[in-house]
Amino acid sequence: MTASTAERLVFADPGEAAGLAAFLGRLVRWEKNAAVRIRSAGGVAGVFAKPVRFEVLAVRTGRLLEPVELDVTVSAGELLERVDEQHEAVGVPAAVTGPSWAGLLPPRGGWEEFGTVPVDAVMSVAAAAIGEFKERAEKLPPQQRERGTLDALAEEIWSRPLGRTGLPLRAAHAAHALGFLRGAGAASLTRTGAWLRLRTAYGSVVVRRPGGGSGGGLSVTPV
Repeated sequence: MTASTAERLVFADPGEAAGLAAFLGRLVRWEKNAAVRIRSAGGVAGVFAKPVRFEVLAVRTGRLLEPVELDVTVSAGELLERVDEQHEAVGVPAAVTGPSWAGLLPPRGGWEEFGTVPVDAVMSVAAAAIGEFKERAEKLPPQQRERGTLDALAEEIWSRPLGRTGLPLRAAHAAHALGFLRGAGAASLTRTGAWLRLRTAYGSVVVRRPGGGSGGGLSVTPV
């Protein structure tokens, strides 16, 4: 099945359609006109997004009941409308002109795991940073609570390193906001070239280190 004829993706595992719907719902709440790139190779499909304000790439992947070859950028809202939770499937809407980020994804292969970190620890760090932002923003004089000042404060906080992982705190913030930090267990830390990835059972957040070269396409190995 090619990109021009793929009309429906059917997931192999229970709950995948609901998880995709939750992911898309968060994206659309932040950005009504958000776009996502769908890439499917063999029996695995990945949905890639760049959530507004976070400056990271997010991906949710799932195994398919039957192999499908597909690479298309679509409206996140239209894709959400086509999620069929009862039948663990999603219809593929018409292609749209993709944003610039959709053409610059990390390499397909070469990922290596260099560590793990407890999910609850990442959640705690993200929650503490969110609390710090709110507290410092509330202490600003009313005349200073304008977009430029708040953006600078956010950049200061979210650019800090996440421990010794090499990831910025914005990766933890995005994972928290996207619902990727749930339950117990550990998040996997992987890297390839200039790219770093925080991966849990619910999705991945990927960042590109400054000065890195471009890549050809993120692997859609199940998370």
